[in-house]
Amino acid sequence: MAVATQTLEELCINSIRFLAIDAVEKAKSGHPGLPMGAAPMAFVLWDKFMRFNPKNPKWFNRDRFILSAGHGSMLQYALLYLTGFDSVTIEEIKQFRQWESKTPGHPENFVTPGVEVTTGPLGQGIANGVGLAMAEAHLAAKYNKPDAKIVDHYTYVLLGDGCNMEGVSGEACSLAGHLGLGKLIALYDDNHISIDGSTDVAFTEDVSLRFEAYGWHVLHVKDGNTDLDAIAKAIEEAKKVTDKPSMIKVTTTIGYGSPKKANTAGVHGSALGAEEVEATRKNLHWELPPFEVPQDVLDHMRKAIERGAKAESEWNQLFAEYKAKYPQEAASFERQISGQLPEGWDKVLPTYTPEDKGVATRKHSETCLNKLAAVLPELIGGSADLTHSNLTEIKGEGDFQKGQYQNRNIHFGVREHAMGAICNGMALHGSGLIPYGATFLIFTDYMRAAIRLSALSLAGTIWVMTHDSIGQGEDGPTHQPVETLASLRAIPNLTVIRPADGTEVSGAYKVAIEKAKKNNPTLLAFSRQNLPNLAGTSIEGVTKGAYTVVDSEGTPDLILIGTGSELNLCITAAEKLTAEGTKVRVVSMPSWELFAEQDAAYQESVLPKAVTKRVSVEAGVSFGWHKYIGTEGAAVSIERFGASAPGAVCMEKFGFTVDNVIATAKGIL
Repeated sequence: MAVATQTLEELCINSIRFLAIDAVEKAKSGHPGLPMGAAPMAFVLWDKFMRFNPKNPKWFNRDRFILSAGHGSMLQYALLYLTGFDSVTIEEIKQFRQWESKTPGHPENFVTPGVEVTTGPLGQGIANGVGLAMAEAHLAAKYNKPDAKIVDHYTYVLLGDGCNMEGVSGEACSLAGHLGLGKLIALYDDNHISIDGSTDVAFTEDVSLRFEAYGWHVLHVKDGNTDLDAIAKAIEEAKKVTDKPSMIKVTTTIGYGSPKKANTAGVHGSALGAEEVEATRKNLHWELPPFEVPQDVLDHMRKAIERGAKAESEWNQLFAEYKAKYPQEAASFERQISGQLPEGWDKVLPTYTPEDKGVATRKHSETCLNKLAAVLPELIGGSADLTHSNLTEIKGEGDFQKGQYQNRNIHFGVREHAMGAICNGMALHGSGLIPYGATFLIFTDYMRAAIRLSALSLAGTIWVMTHDSIGQGEDGPTHQPVETLASLRAIPNLTVIRPADGTEVSGAYKVAIEKAKKNNPTLLAFSRQNLPNLAGTSIEGVTKGAYTVVDSEGTPDLILIGTGSELNLCITAAEKLTAEGTKVRVVSMPSWELFAEQDAAYQESVLPKAVTKRVSVEAGVSFGWHKYIGTEGAAVSIERFGASAPGAVCMEKFGFTVDNVIATAKGIL
């Protein structure tokens, strides 16, 4: 058989290529070009450098691998299969891109053990990788001892031209260079082809010079198709540079081995076709039938199982010695990575009465963050250059900077999108960290892809958003979110909470922390303007999403539903309507998603179907509220962009007044 004339390394590399070719061909869908071109660098990395245990994909001290160019997912699935991960069998590879397979079109961490993060939207993976490297650096600085490095692993990222074109990668890599993340190594598949053809049509910059300007250590492997020694030497050199992240540009040929389609856009995003598959088999001297791998290849690649078991066993022994010497640190570390919360952690969350001075809910958020940080050492985060507007600083903690990775205040700079993706990477590191990222609510538009991916990939990230409405005032419509809450509520698995006062802020953080530990993200929306503390609000009520804060004698004639700064309007309006003889219930509804989680009996107890006269009051668009107010209800809302004026003036001019709430209610009664 002709394959016998190939070296073992060539057999391994061609096995990766043909698993990808055959899977894409069977599915009649996929991206074979990247796996064909990047197979040599991926083989060298996984065979000679990566530390991982195929039989325990979640072993803590494993090296992390991120396929940022996620369209080339068959590269990763081939590696997982060949090295012996139970999650990807040959049958799963045959089911590439099919219903409920563990080999979806793009890598998904919640589907396939061995996949660290969900990639596909280009640039997200490398930005996640920055977060993973930051998590490693933080934990190493916090827990390692001179005689026991229990946190000691690398983050490897394979990215492509598309990743380097996306702005999020530039944001994240700029920050990584500033921070000097020496255990982050990126392999850039420099193949000069994207969907539109040669990258020359749109992308002609010198990427290496750009990364050098970011502060990265940059290397170039000129022949990534066949020069395995050069690839290995570059990775070795990258590992020696400990004060900078490394970018290795590996020049390859997309679709390597295909006589007609190599180095063309035609091999980027579609199957080769039967004729070209056959021609490629002949060209690479591969006479095996589809999905067949030489036994020599499996024997060699699956040595990773033995290596991984040995590496994990050695780490377990190291940790046992660490635990004996440093029991307090070990207990904290074990508790954190287990995902458990310390007993009584939520007792630090304050509650308030109407006699307590009213402040902005962003100020209550600052109080909660600092009280929680004192009992939750895993809480870490910061703001996109708005620390003193978002009020997200952990007092008494230093800044996370190069050489000061033990600190918990992260300055992301004006990089909202990268902040989002980095926080997701930290959340998905597997270390139990609870990252938070903050900006103005309107600027979620800059980071929506990352917020969506936090929900999709089950990342326990907390999004802290302030300046939540037209009430933020003078900055005007560019900074006043009107449609933002509605759009965020449309994202599945994202819990959005807009609290009304200090007690509700505490409830929001209780939910957010608990959901983070269950690998679910939460977005908190806080006011810039001061708000009174209200009677009847509660932490427990927030956890249910909606609850009664003011009730009537007997069945109500009317239900007023408020969120955030508008709940107080509802309460005052109810007092006046009640004095006029109308029976009014006021419902605080800080979270649609939490209310939807409650059983039908509870939902009915709060919003009885028999009470059809309902008014929602929220300083945003009414989109979505009709689910709760029905056809006989009304919404006090804003259906246009805001205006530049003091916040109180904006609220009044746009109808967010007690008088307008009363008038709207009377209009439907």
